[in-house]
Amino acid sequence: MTIELGVAELAATRFAISPLSETVACLLQIAGLDRNPVNLPWLRWAREELDRAPLDLPRTWPLLVNGRLSWPEFLVPAPRDSGASLEKDLDAVRRTPEARVRASLDRVFGAKRPRAAAALADNPRSGLREIADELREAHDRLVSPHWPRMRAVLDADVVFRARQLTAGGAERLFADLHPDLRWGVDRVTLAGERWRNRHSVVTRGPGGLVLMPVVLGSPYVLIKNNTSTQTTIRYPARGTGALWATGTRSPGPGTVRLLGRMRATLLSSLSSPATTTDLARALGVTPSAVSQHLKVLRDSGLVTRERSGRGVLYLTTPLGERLL
Repeated sequence: MTIELGVAELAATRFAISPLSETVACLLQIAGLDRNPVNLPWLRWAREELDRAPLDLPRTWPLLVNGRLSWPEFLVPAPRDSGASLEKDLDAVRRTPEARVRASLDRVFGAKRPRAAAALADNPRSGLREIADELREAHDRLVSPHWPRMRAVLDADVVFRARQLTAGGAERLFADLHPDLRWGVDRVTLAGERWRNRHSVVTRGPGGLVLMPVVLGSPYVLIKNNTSTQTTIRYPARGTGALWATGTRSPGPGTVRLLGRMRATLLSSLSSPATTTDLARALGVTPSAVSQHLKVLRDSGLVTRERSGRGVLYLTTPLGERLL
């Protein structure tokens, strides 16, 4: 897949985080579509949660799990800004123009629309409201319990990518996003074995690209061929594997003897990024106690920190990982 970019579009390219993107991605993981092995711990949890209380998605599920290679693009609109707001995302879904809804359904299903798609085409306004309600419930059940730590991983990914852009420009940024992505003089190309014999030129949406890291998603890059909003490139976020390992990985006895139980536990917990408040809540201690221990670990080169918006994320350094 090729996306042609002019100077103006490249200048307008930005990063964004989307809770709605994570919600749609997790439903596809549950359905077994493009399943990412690093998310298996989350998937086991989700199955137990759904066994306890099933989730009914009569409007949304048939649009996503449809036996085809794609699903309607309006289910994950490009976020309007860099912030992560489920309500803004859902409002964008509800406001999708009726003509865009029908055009997207035609591209995915053709003339023989399944019942759910036909009902949506007949009454887009009412159908989009019901879909938004279903997606909110799915988010509250399956994403929200893990969102603070997921958000920390997503924020850390954006910080890292911004540093790559600063150090090496667009070429370095796109080369490091995913092995299947390539940057050319005036285009971004998605190539690799998965895309062999499936070449197409993306009908780019207005403005620049929106680069969206995803935790609960496919191991592949996903790009919309057509979109009513900005064209999004959704790619696997760095650090997702460590996210689900946190809490199951105990520090070794040597690390405990060297650092003490609390600092060793903190070091292990920071295999995925977290704030002081996240750590205090998870470990049942005060934020001031966590801050004191983090200062020692940081002064020793075992932990680093990055500012993300108004907060500060802490993360184990390569030295800290070797010690663990």
